[in-house]
Amino acid sequence: MRGLLVSGFAAIGAGSGAMLTLHASSNLDPLHSVISEYVWQSAGWLLPVSLTLFAVGSAFIAEAMRRAGMSRWIVALLLAWGASMFMIGAFPTDRPGVPLSMSGGIHRYAAFAAFMVMPLAGLLLARARIRYAKAVRILSALSLGVLLLVVIPYVVRMFGIPLSNDDIPAGLTQRAVVVIELGVLALAGMSLLKPSARRGVSPIMA
Repeated sequence: MRGLLVSGFAAIGAGSGAMLTLHASSNLDPLHSVISEYVWQSAGWLLPVSLTLFAVGSAFIAEAMRRAGMSRWIVALLLAWGASMFMIGAFPTDRPGVPLSMSGGIHRYAAFAAFMVMPLAGLLLARARIRYAKAVRILSALSLGVLLLVVIPYVVRMFGIPLSNDDIPAGLTQRAVVVIELGVLALAGMSLLKPSARRGVSPIMA
């Protein structure tokens, strides 16, 4: 159990390091430029590396959750988040101004799926009364709230209203969702570090 968690945290930490290095070596504006656009920078290869490491970390923590007797829904949602992260990296977005391609479409919907499933997993974890349940519940609710801000511009564009990322803090809201969801994943793993916390899991959710 501890080996799985340590491996999961190591993968998440390495992925975060790769993401920060990518941002530091790029000249894009993080307030308006979404994370996906960084793939076209000179160090853009770090983006799929980072997302793949997040996926690996999620898989390790999901397996730890399974061994701890957590709900199969929680395990499935964590695995779905990891699979979505891998898909986001494997299918890059389109360059700005280019019509939506198949790769860009897969990228977009995988990102939306990832943003949705982690807060759902967090709410189930909080309901199971894990350690840090209150913090997980707050972060999950906050993630859903910020996700709404991410989705609104896409809905506005569907009605033919021109709205570019330069007009809104698209990069900020997207990064907020990613950071919050990584926080939910980290707390999920940390909740299993204490044996007494594992024994206190609600049997209803197991």
